[in-house]
Amino acid sequence: MSAYPGQQGLRTPLKVARGNGSSKTGVHHWWLQRVTAVALIPLSIWFLFLVGGLLHAGYPMVLAAIAQPVHAIFLIVLSACLFWHGALGLQVIIEDYVHTRWLELTLEVALRFGATLGALACVMAVLSVWLTGTSYY
Repeated sequence: MSAYPGQQGLRTPLKVARGNGSSKTGVHHWWLQRVTAVALIPLSIWFLFLVGGLLHAGYPMVLAAIAQPVHAIFLIVLSACLFWHGALGLQVIIEDYVHTRWLELTLEVALRFGATLGALACVMAVLSVWLTGTSYY
């Protein structure tokens, strides 16, 4: 017989507490963070080679490189993955270390707004260079 009514075996009351158990939603967040991290590996290597190739290039040459469709698409994907991965990581930090509920919600809303605004700014910058028809050198 268990010391706790309704308990079986060695399970403690914390294990069966209502509303405090596993919500089974953390796996999606965990997978998204891992997928963006894996996507950032080849994108970062590509970006380092792109920047390395343009290290001593002039401004028109850099614009021409960004205006190439392959580079523009990779830059858009890189910036989206960077901001998404960063927002996921900062969300975990806020959830773990901010214990005041109103402050936690405020920071999470500000984080999402800032990450979305930053990603959109990067995408708009790349699109403006790509779509203005900068000539290729």
